Amino acid sequence: MGRDFRWLLASSWTSNIGDGVALAAAPLLIASMTSSPILVASGAILQFLPWLLFGLHAGAIADRFDRRRLVMFANAARGIVLAALCVFLITGVANIWIVLAVAFLYGTAEVFVDTAGSTLLPMLVKPDDLGIGNARLQTGYLVANQFAGPPLGAFLFAAGTAWPFLLEVVCVGLAVVLISRMARTPVPPRDTSSGSGAAHPPVHTDIAEGLRWLWRNPPVRMLVLIILVFNITWAAPWGVLVLYATEHLNMGAVGYGALTTASAAGGLLATASFGWLERHVSFATLMRVVLSLEVLMHLAFALTTTGWVALVIMFVFGFYAFIWGTISTTVRQRLVPAELQGRVSSVNMVGVFGGMVIGQALGGVIAQLWGLTAPWWFAFAGAAITLLLVWRPISQIVSAKRADEAVQSANEP
Repeated sequence: MGRDFRWLLASSWTSNIGDGVALAAAPLLIASMTSSPILVASGAILQFLPWLLFGLHAGAIADRFDRRRLVMFANAARGIVLAALCVFLITGVANIWIVLAVAFLYGTAEVFVDTAGSTLLPMLVKPDDLGIGNARLQTGYLVANQFAGPPLGAFLFAAGTAWPFLLEVVCVGLAVVLISRMARTPVPPRDTSSGSGAAHPPVHTDIAEGLRWLWRNPPVRMLVLIILVFNITWAAPWGVLVLYATEHLNMGAVGYGALTTASAAGGLLATASFGWLERHVSFATLMRVVLSLEVLMHLAFALTTTGWVALVIMFVFGFYAFIWGTISTTVRQRLVPAELQGRVSSVNMVGVFGGMVIGQALGGVIAQLWGLTAPWWFAFAGAAITLLLVWRPISQIVSAKRADEAVQSANEP
């Protein structure tokens, strides 16, 4: 799919190695400094809080400037923050408050990396190649972030608290170098027909423009709402998954970790089969099957009391979750004009993390009141009702065209 795509792929995979290392090392570092559940939980909260605070602004900025350079600058900021953390750790002055501040700053920079990075693929490959392109990017996430990175991060942390973060600095720096090899991505053209006039109106004007476009585009609006609702139902039981695995299924800490591994293994199988599925099965059918499996997954977890059955369920979850993530991203990228990719992507991500916040809060309360399987029953009912409501609109989402493509088709003889 071209030289620039290969550089983007290499940069993404390299960055994911560093992120995977931090996935294990960061919680270990926080837990080594405090036994307070509130402070430990704060480390996890700071992973998605920047999305709620800065996500929409990141989308507007990504639609204004050279997106490749924005990814480079934001990754460079991540590297500087990590380098400072390494200095604090090596000199022995690091404490829990410094680590939490680093987590927040790092997460803020990551918002801009992920938002601008998500807009690059549609600028590099043809629309028909977006599916396989997203699948290859996701392969790097599964292998580097989920499989290779966390064990390596735990091993390096055991050797010395600064080592995993030094490696992450190297990975982030190399990711900057690799993406710099891409040809310069043009600044997305601005649509001045709306009367905004100025080349760079206030950021809130750009955000409002993106929200208006999204609201007036039923297929993309429906897709974002589906993702929001299904993230609420998904996050409700996932927030207490560690307690469900260790107390309800009696799997222990190792068994809980095996659930993540099983999910990643299912995702790897999906990467190998996605190309065949895309050629032989329509996206509408795949989306319905995947969302149906999501409903059945919640029901299966609510009913099972056996660890090995839970591992099988997680393997299937990893398989279909990868398919859903790749398809939903591809469909959105095909429908959104280039100049709005950043803003619409950021609204989608704010919905993802907002749904996780709402779902985890609900899941904690439900589990506290009615037990560890109750969140799974809540998720089953909520996902089933949502699936019934969106079953028919899915065909409209997949068959929709961008406005410029629709006009071109209408003008053809």
